[in-house]
Amino acid sequence: MQAMVLKHPGTPLTWTVLPQRQPAPGEIRVRISACGVCRTDLHVVDGELPAIPVPIIPGHEIVGRVDALGEGVSRFRLGERVGIPWLGYSCGACIYCANGRENLCNQPLFTGYTRDGGFATHTIADARFAMALGEEGEDTHLAPLLCAGLIGWRSLVAAGDGKALGLYGFGAAAHIVAQVARSQGRRVFAFTRPGDATSQTFARGLGAVWAGPSEEMPPEELDAAILFAPDGALVPRALRAVRKGGRVICGGIHMSDIPGFSYDLLWGERQLASVANLTRQDGLEFLAFIKHFPVKTRVNLYKLSDANRALDDLRAGRFEGAAVLVP
Repeated sequence: MQAMVLKHPGTPLTWTVLPQRQPAPGEIRVRISACGVCRTDLHVVDGELPAIPVPIIPGHEIVGRVDALGEGVSRFRLGERVGIPWLGYSCGACIYCANGRENLCNQPLFTGYTRDGGFATHTIADARFAMALGEEGEDTHLAPLLCAGLIGWRSLVAAGDGKALGLYGFGAAAHIVAQVARSQGRRVFAFTRPGDATSQTFARGLGAVWAGPSEEMPPEELDAAILFAPDGALVPRALRAVRKGGRVICGGIHMSDIPGFSYDLLWGERQLASVANLTRQDGLEFLAFIKHFPVKTRVNLYKLSDANRALDDLRAGRFEGAAVLVP
């Protein structure tokens, strides 16, 4: 198998030929057809997450077909199309797993971070954490749904049922969430980098009723806001934009320091919360929702060997929507 491997955090990935692995009991091997490039991959490659066990293969928005079954696996058949998301394993025994919150498991494994991921031609996954995708939709358009879509969905649920929704950082996750929110009858307000007229136009094209730079106030109070951009300075800005009783949800795994802000921004029963990882139930609910309310991902395709260029383009904001590697 071939893979783009992170050997040292903060350095480019290296094209590497590796022996083909066989799945252990309870595992499946997947021949990868598409793998999305997520901002979390940047946090891994740039060394912004703790205790990265290098060498590691990044990538956790994986679509492919099962080409080997480990002993005891009966959920899937050879050739079946599956998705492999960020959460790759949970212990099933800690207090969080026991209470339906496996996203907070004390001993988790994460695809592309603490177990090898999808920047490769093949990968091994715990069969219990793979998702059946069926045969509808193109592989490359499904890949971003495995994290940008799932984390976006969990963030949207956490934001509550308010109709006026702000999205800060209009990238892969926001362009999916905007479509879901619009299908629910919500009004979307998109906040982008200052001067990013292209992203603002993109957001309006997906139904946003307003799009502007992140330092501006929206034309009306928001019921909730979701922050996908990893900029802590956006937290007080979002709190200022939501009404009393409104919610601000931080949807990323990493964020720069949040600056101090006066208590009046939080007062009025405004709520500030984070979303961490995802659960298998999130996947079931989200995939069921988009069967009835399909979303269309905008994808920018790169060869597997061009993974470093895809990461650089994501870091610099050179495309709209999502990047996807195709082995």
